[in-house]
Amino acid sequence: MNRIGVFGANGRMGLALVEAAHKNNNAELGAAYVRSSSPLLNLAVNQLNSAAPVAMDFSDERNVEDIDVLIDFTLPAGMREHLKTAIKQKIPMVIGTTGLNDNDMQTLQAAAQHIPIVFARNYSVGVNLLLNLVQTAATKFGDDLDIEIFEAHHRHKIDAPSGTALAIGEAIAEAKGWVHDDVAVFDRSQVEKEKSQNEIGYSVLRGGDIVGEHTAYFATSGERLELTHKASSRMTFALGAVRAAGWLKNKPVGLYDMQDVLDLK
Repeated sequence: MNRIGVFGANGRMGLALVEAAHKNNNAELGAAYVRSSSPLLNLAVNQLNSAAPVAMDFSDERNVEDIDVLIDFTLPAGMREHLKTAIKQKIPMVIGTTGLNDNDMQTLQAAAQHIPIVFARNYSVGVNLLLNLVQTAATKFGDDLDIEIFEAHHRHKIDAPSGTALAIGEAIAEAKGWVHDDVAVFDRSQVEKEKSQNEIGYSVLRGGDIVGEHTAYFATSGERLELTHKASSRMTFALGAVRAAGWLKNKPVGLYDMQDVLDLK
């Protein structure tokens, strides 16, 4: 049985991960971690999520023990500290934190020399299939092609574009032989010129309780292909992360992604 520890277990995604770990037949929720300053410390987890084990309380994130794999969907600052704990104790880690900068990615690369890590911007099976589909579309259409990516999330999401939208753009850029950062366009408000066909445009919506919607547009003269993924529940991502945790246990050190987990490469 795979004992899973969840960081940020009191957040929206954390509570979904707690439920997913508890419901998975091949996993066991070993701990639900919160900050040492949290008023929830030592209170019953099932007060916030009725699907959690009845006898489990929220634990101090500084006291990690008897855990096979750690899962972290917290903010970047928290993830950096949790990663130090994982390295110190040689515990594999599944990371779904978004909004990471270049230094964070270098930190993950360095950490993966000590422990096995799965890092993905989206743990949905459907989204990871979408990453394959957009690469096919990018290569099969000719050069007379306009590419745009639209994403929508709830109003509480603080990073934009979403990590998933960027992953879609990066997949397209790879298929086209482009350097993503050279072709990504996030703001056209100060540019008065036609759209180049050697660019990937991004647009963003934030509102209400939208869990996550992503669409890649491939537009040519006379037709348009739209590849869309819509998530209706955070449980989609939580189940994928728990699946990744089961896959990661006993893997050699290295940095993996959800494409590895699903054998899509």
